[in-house]
Amino acid sequence: MDLLPLIEAKRDGQPLSADQLRAIVAAVTAGKIPDYQLAAFLMAVFFRGMNTAETRALTLAMRDSGEVLRFPNDPRPLVDKHSTGGVGDKVSLALAPLLACLGFRVPMISGRGLGITGGTLDKLESIPGLTTQLAPDRLVAQVQSIGVAMGGQTATMVPADKLLYALRDATATVPSLPLITASILSKKLAEGIGALVMDVKFGAAAFMQTREQARELAQAIVALAGECGVKTRALLTSMDSPLGRSAGNWLEVKEAVRCLEGYGPDDLQQLVVDCAAHLLVLTGKCPEMAAARAAVLQCLAGSAPRTKFDELIAAQGADMESFRRQLALDHTAPVVLEVTTPEEGFITRCDARIVGELVRDLGGGRMTKDARIHADVGVDMLAKPGEPFGRQSLLGRVHARTRAEAEAAAVRLRGAFAFADERVDITEIV
Repeated sequence: MDLLPLIEAKRDGQPLSADQLRAIVAAVTAGKIPDYQLAAFLMAVFFRGMNTAETRALTLAMRDSGEVLRFPNDPRPLVDKHSTGGVGDKVSLALAPLLACLGFRVPMISGRGLGITGGTLDKLESIPGLTTQLAPDRLVAQVQSIGVAMGGQTATMVPADKLLYALRDATATVPSLPLITASILSKKLAEGIGALVMDVKFGAAAFMQTREQARELAQAIVALAGECGVKTRALLTSMDSPLGRSAGNWLEVKEAVRCLEGYGPDDLQQLVVDCAAHLLVLTGKCPEMAAARAAVLQCLAGSAPRTKFDELIAAQGADMESFRRQLALDHTAPVVLEVTTPEEGFITRCDARIVGELVRDLGGGRMTKDARIHADVGVDMLAKPGEPFGRQSLLGRVHARTRAEAEAAAVRLRGAFAFADERVDITEIV
C-alpha cells in the first residue's frame, strides 16, 4: 500500500478512517510497509494522537490481525486481569487460580519482563518443567477443563501488536496513549473475555510516573474496552515501593504460593482480593464490593486456591516433585547475603526503582528481549515503609550467583531505604 498520504494526513492532524487503519494493520502484518515509513507513521501518531474512533478502529484491526480465542457456551464468565507492570508484582500468579475457584474462566495471556518490569511468563518458567507456550486449542481446552490457563502470546495471536511494539520500542514512541491502549486491549479482546480488571501503576518504578498520568491511561482503556463489549474497571496502584517482600522470578513464585496459603504480605493480598472482588461485581456475581471482598476472603481462607495453583502448573507440564522440593528450600541461588543497617527509627522509603534495577543487574531481568534470565536471583524479606526499625535489623536478603555480585547489590539495596525518627503516613497501595 502507499502509506505516504496517510503519514502526511496524520502529520497534519487529520483523523484516519477505520478502513484506512485496517489497511495499515493488514499491510504491517503482511510485511509490506518499510520500517522507515512505519516509524514515521508511529511518530506522527505520537505527536498528533488519535481520537476515540481511530483508537477503537486500530484496536479492533490489531485484534483481527490473527487468531481470536473461541470458547464454547458456559455459565462461567470469561475474565482476565492486566497490569501495566512493576517491581515485585506477582498478583497474577495468585489471582488466576483464585478466580478459577470463584467460578470464572481465566484465559490469561501474559508477557515477559523487560528492564526493571518483571514478567509473569518469566516467573512461571522458573517452575521446573513448566511451559507457557500453549497453542490456542490447548489453551481453550485447559480453561474449559480446570478454569484457568496462563500462557504467552502466540505467533498467530495479534501478530500486528508484536511488530508494532518492536518498532515503538526502537523509535521512542512507546508513551503514546492511543498506541498503549490499542496494544493492551487488542490482546485482551483476542482472548474473548467479557470482563477485565486493569491494574494501572504509578510512581517511582512505574511506566506512568504520576497518578494523573495513570488515571488518563486508565480512563482511556476503560472507555474503549466498554465500547468493544468488555466490562472493565481500573485500579490505580502505587509503585513507589516493591509489591510484597520479594522481587525476582522464583522468589516471587514462592511468595505468591504463600499468599494462596494465607501467609502473603498484606499489600499483595489486598491487591489480589480487590482485583477478584471487582470482577465479581462486574460480572454480577456479587451486588457490591463489601460482599464481593467477603466472598473472596472466604475462598482464599480455604485450600481450594492453593490446590488449583498446583493443578494449573501440573497441566502446563511442571515437574511437581521438583517444584515441591524446590519450594521447601530456603533459597536456590548460590549466594544469599543479609543486608542490615545501623539506622533506627522508622522506614520512610524503599525505592522500587533501585530494587528493580539491582534485581535486573543480578540477572533477574533483561535489557534486551533475547537476554537470558536467571530465575533464582533477586531480593526477599524486604522491610516495608512505615515499619519500625532497630539497629542491625534486616532490610532484606540478596540472592545472587556470586559473592561479589551479592556484595555490590547489598550496597545498592541499603541505598534504596530512607529512615526517620518518627512514623510517617504511608500512601495506600490502591
